[in-house]
Amino acid sequence: MAGTYRGALRPNIEGNKSLREPQEQGFLKIRNHFSSGGAEGEVGAVLPVGAGKTGLITLLPFAAASSRTLVVAPFVKIADQLHAALNPTSGNEYFYRKCAVLPAAGPFPEPVEIRGATTNRDDLDEADVVITNIQQLQGEENRWLNDLPGDYFDLLVFDEGHHSVTRSYEALKTKFPAARIVNLSATPHRADGQLMPGRLVYTYPVRDAIAKGYVKRLKALVLNPRTLRYVRHEDGMEVEVTLDEVIRLGDEEAAFRRGIVTSKETLSTIVDASIRELDRIRDETGDDRHKIIASALHHGHCHQIVEAYRARGRRADFVHSKEDSAANRRVLEKLERHELDVIVQVRQLGEGFDHPYLSVAAVFSIFRSLSPFVQFVGRIMRALRTAEPDHILNQGSVVFHAGAACAQRWEDFRDFSEADQEYFDQLLPVEGLDFQRADELEVTPGDRPLVRPVQIQKQDAVTILELPLLENDAAKAALQTLKVQGYTLEDIQAAYDHVPLPTTKVGERQAKRQSLDATIKTKAGEILNKHGLPHEGHTLDKNRIGKTNYQIVVSRFNTFIRERVSDKERYQFNREELDRAHELLPELAEEVEREFLRE
Repeated sequence: MAGTYRGALRPNIEGNKSLREPQEQGFLKIRNHFSSGGAEGEVGAVLPVGAGKTGLITLLPFAAASSRTLVVAPFVKIADQLHAALNPTSGNEYFYRKCAVLPAAGPFPEPVEIRGATTNRDDLDEADVVITNIQQLQGEENRWLNDLPGDYFDLLVFDEGHHSVTRSYEALKTKFPAARIVNLSATPHRADGQLMPGRLVYTYPVRDAIAKGYVKRLKALVLNPRTLRYVRHEDGMEVEVTLDEVIRLGDEEAAFRRGIVTSKETLSTIVDASIRELDRIRDETGDDRHKIIASALHHGHCHQIVEAYRARGRRADFVHSKEDSAANRRVLEKLERHELDVIVQVRQLGEGFDHPYLSVAAVFSIFRSLSPFVQFVGRIMRALRTAEPDHILNQGSVVFHAGAACAQRWEDFRDFSEADQEYFDQLLPVEGLDFQRADELEVTPGDRPLVRPVQIQKQDAVTILELPLLENDAAKAALQTLKVQGYTLEDIQAAYDHVPLPTTKVGERQAKRQSLDATIKTKAGEILNKHGLPHEGHTLDKNRIGKTNYQIVVSRFNTFIRERVSDKERYQFNREELDRAHELLPELAEEVEREFLRE
């Protein structure tokens, strides 16, 4: 069905109340840019974490009237989330159905995911949208890119598009030079300061996302010591400084910032403050599933922070790149089972990580630019009650020390919308705050009302129009026939409402392949049983190659299929070849049986 997006389907997007505001607005902005013949073939859009970026991505092929779209994620987990949103077999995660973008009965655009050897070229040829993670498309001898013509995709969508300045993404742009490109991200900058490429055609302010209840309402807890004693690096002298000097040193000296966040005193202060904030949120909501996420500097720092939380009776653990994947997976499983109060990490739980019960962000690390800080804070921004901005569950807190320089004005502020600058200025205090207090200074962004409530006073001339159920005589007769046959109203309603479960072409092909393998094994077993040959025996191993009877019979089936259908690897079979193999199985079973009977 390739080409579905180019006018073959009529999506319900404009005025669709099931869509979030940034999804509809972002779609319209990008569609209007492409339809107006704008010179820029590469554009960008910025949406806060949790505001609906995945949903917008599913709409972009319609915005560009694409024939075939490639959606690229930076990591496997994000690719899996995107594939689920585009796959009609993924139940409630399927975005087109969940938000009534397309009719429940279909037809739907065909998705396929590039992942190892589970997908082949025929699957891509039949697809309207291809989803993958960038690692699948890397390397000069990449089997996917080498086999595809330069006009194969007419739209490239890069999720977390601030990564698209790297060599791997540039290789894709070069391979498909005529394709339009859309970059999407929560932040337009990478951690190294490079700006997301393309003209920024749409941004959605964090303030609006909070007002709509798409993300949590945040506040900051800035830890302000009245004075601080430290050993001066240049002469080894111990000096005492005031809070103003703490802030100045944190802004200007990297060694001072590092000393602040690694000191035992600061660590204990942040741990205590974050626990008090977690306890407050749990008490107010009556829900003890809320948790702390903490950012550490390095592997040893993780251990220190975990130890500090555990010493205070909190269930804490950490994930880190130095730990093996199994160890990290066990920790994340504990998090999902709500067996942790605190999860500590060093940039391990970034883009694509989604656990809405993370409600307190404790900053023990140093962020040299705004983007990684926003990515970290984004872990606590996902709303627990969507579209309920004032719900008590939708609150989050950020805890940091005044000396860690989290509050300095970062250079990439200019790339955020005006509303976001104002929001982050309040979240990350820079000036105009009373730092004379020595205790925790609480700052809540956005004190003024974000939305104006609508109050209905009166309705005049409300009438009711009664509509008869059926006026068509033929329809009445049909219902009467069903009634005589014994069908109840519930039976009729169930039949009327029934929508067949959707399938995808790649899913059908993969199922046929699995079914072929399983059927061959079944038939091999039936032949051996019929002739009283033990599966693990070696009666048929005439050439002494060490194979069992079962392995030899299965191997003979596979040889016949290579000779009669195709000598390609089985995963490369297209649907027609798999259908042919299935059709031949009864005939092949007879031949295999005759061959072994002769022996």
